[in-house]
Amino acid sequence: MSVWQDAESLFAFVYRSGHTPEMARRREYFHRFEGAYQALWWVPAGHRPSIDEGLSRLWMLDRYGPTPQSFTFKARFPQPGLADPPVDMKPDPWCIGNA
Repeated sequence: MSVWQDAESLFAFVYRSGHTPEMARRREYFHRFEGAYQALWWVPAGHRPSIDEGLSRLWMLDRYGPTPQSFTFKARFPQPGLADPPVDMKPDPWCIGNA
């Protein structure tokens, strides 16, 4: 679990850096997981999320799908207070669990 300044910086690290080839090989390291394994949410400045908070966001994503409280790169919600619609950051298909 990690905290990033913004979704774009995290997206660039995960899908557009030296980390990307390892993401593509994740099936070599891990068994396929049927539930959500990645959840994004906006955190107030200075807040340090707990492991339980992260697990609850994964549960919310599994239970309700993407919402402003727990979302994905495929359906990213704006920061609280902004009325913009969800954004599809267009991760490669293998990055969202389709491969």
